[in-house]
Amino acid sequence: MTTAAPTSLVDDILRLKKDRDAVILAHNYQIGEIQDIADFVGDSLALSRQAAKTSAKVIVFCGVHFMAETAAILCPDKTVLLPDLEAGCSLASTVTAEQLRVWKRSFRNPVVVSYVNTSAAVKAESDICCTSSNAVQVVRSIPPDKDVLFVPDMYLGEFVRIKTGRTVHLWPGSCHVHFRIRGKDIEDMKQAHPGAEFVVHPECGCLSTALKLANKVTSTGGMMTYVRNSPSNEFIVATETGILHSLQKENPGKTFYPVVRTALCEFMKMITLEKVLWSLEDMKHRITVPPETSARAKQALDQMLSVPET
Repeated sequence: MTTAAPTSLVDDILRLKKDRDAVILAHNYQIGEIQDIADFVGDSLALSRQAAKTSAKVIVFCGVHFMAETAAILCPDKTVLLPDLEAGCSLASTVTAEQLRVWKRSFRNPVVVSYVNTSAAVKAESDICCTSSNAVQVVRSIPPDKDVLFVPDMYLGEFVRIKTGRTVHLWPGSCHVHFRIRGKDIEDMKQAHPGAEFVVHPECGCLSTALKLANKVTSTGGMMTYVRNSPSNEFIVATETGILHSLQKENPGKTFYPVVRTALCEFMKMITLEKVLWSLEDMKHRITVPPETSARAKQALDQMLSVPET
């Protein structure tokens, strides 16, 4: 159970947020007390859309570095703050812009689909971005005669390849947290809770088992929607465990079982209430992207945001 945050600390954050004309965005993997003070909690796509439409002057991004970069690209007139500069992403670090440029040269006029879990420099080398919630729709929007290069998550890419039937060339990257969620873990949990529905994130390294046993393969935002609308009362959840706070808060009468209790992203957990307060006090750490990189990356992000939701 999440310990209640000190009232004075929360009050100071809320006061400063008002003074700075700020909005606090938090990913579903953040610690519970961060989710509780956020103006909006969601997955990468929902947070991108929220950042793009906010009227606030300041965005405090409680997530990891590439997410704050995305907000800075989409909102060049806003001040985007990341409370801890060390909040990186193991998946984003698996591919660099130079590596992508070299890979592209192996194909004739390919279409590069870049997962949002990438640096701004990688996005700038891409044709269109995607998130786990719209990756299938994004690839389906690409002309069938085009070579599709998918970076950097090979498990999400394989899921897209299966769902679309397209030839999709995969970069060999993965999230260190989702990689550790294996098929045997799922089978053991299904045996222990045979009446529970099973929802899984497509980044997991157990894709073959997941597709065979899952009731739903989807993003964290998709999990929230699925559980909300399901008549079931028990769910096995395969993703980073921060999502359990959101799920339990919205569905207090339902029970959730993480496939792996130690599926924790140390980068996501770096953001604390104290760091959010310091961020607002000192207006740090401001995330900016070089103009040329930002302009090219924004084209790929705009392409992503133009793909209709299903």
